[in-house]
Amino acid sequence: MEIRIGIANTGRELNFETTETAAAVKKSVASALDAGATHVSFTDAKGTSYIVPTATLAYIELGTEESRRVGFVA
Repeated sequence: MEIRIGIANTGRELNFETTETAAAVKKSVASALDAGATHVSFTDAKGTSYIVPTATLAYIELGTEESRRVGFVA
C-alpha cells in the first residue's frame, strides 16, 4: 500500500510503500494523536523506518491495498 504524508512548512511530501494494511496505519496514527505522542513511526516495504513529528502532520493519504498489475489487459 502506498502512503503519502504531507508535512507542514515543507515543499515536499514523504512517499513510500508499506506492507501494513490501511486499518493498521490508521490505528497507529490515531492512537499516536489521541495519546499526544510527539512522533509516529512507519516502516516501508524495504525495511526503512520513518519517524514523523505529529505536530507537523498536514495530511496522510493512504493508497489502495491492491498490487499494481504488470502487462496488458486483453
